[in-house]
Amino acid sequence: MTYIVAEDCIKCKHTDCVEVCPVDCFHEGPNFLVIDPEECIDCALCEPECPIEAIYSEDDLPEDQIEFLKLNEELAKTWPIITEMIDSPADADDWAGKPDKLKLLER
Repeated sequence: MTYIVAEDCIKCKHTDCVEVCPVDCFHEGPNFLVIDPEECIDCALCEPECPIEAIYSEDDLPEDQIEFLKLNEELAKTWPIITEMIDSPADADDWAGKPDKLKLLER
């Protein structure tokens, strides 16, 4: 099992989760983070750190977020690893909880 970064992270990109990951499985894109499922050890440390609750256990991933399992796997192969917390975008709080953000994902 792995943890998944879901849609709500798009354009929010808080990196609190990165700081607690013991295996450096987070990868950073322009406006989104992903978890490499091959590296994730299912420790669950990242999930409670996300201020917008955008991280889910694979077993608890909402049905409407299933495509993010494959998206995390795909993007983790090309995006660089992020190991330290960085500032969130200035407008991150404005994007929290907004629906239909997948179309805003920058690759």
